[in-house]
Amino acid sequence: MTNQEPEFSLHGADALRAAFRRHASGVAVITSVAKSGEPIGFTATSVTSLGSNPPLVSFNISRGASSYPHLVPGVDLAIHALTRENLELAKVMSGPKEARFESDLHTWSHGVPIFLSAAAILIGRVRTRLEVEANAVVVVDVLRGSENPDTEPLLYFKRGYHTSGERLADNF
Repeated sequence: MTNQEPEFSLHGADALRAAFRRHASGVAVITSVAKSGEPIGFTATSVTSLGSNPPLVSFNISRGASSYPHLVPGVDLAIHALTRENLELAKVMSGPKEARFESDLHTWSHGVPIFLSAAAILIGRVRTRLEVEANAVVVVDVLRGSENPDTEPLLYFKRGYHTSGERLADNF
């Protein structure tokens, strides 16, 4: 057996970008409301379960993002897990902020904008934000949710949108 030392030729931000281009992530849309009452939202690929007891979710956001100032502790929001049918929604919500709520694809529930076509929707409340350099981790208490069974998830991989493909094995 050869015990060959791997070559680590990438450094810093280049290493990070290269690794995460090869790490598939689920695509979500996060929505909330500004103090002015206007809807806010964006596409995110960093949503993850933080734990189930208590039920917590986290996501990352740039502190320079237009939605960031509104995501303070105590604010309600919705996290939408997207399906392959939500591709256009993912694109719109990652585009210019002025165009994100122009269509009539959303409704309102629990005080926040909701996209009913999502695979699953969590309603939550911002618990805390951890600011790190130009970014932040937002921790959300999950209050309630809904799901649309038998939907295929939308994934982000190698700077593009994909679907999950074939099931290789169960993990239970």
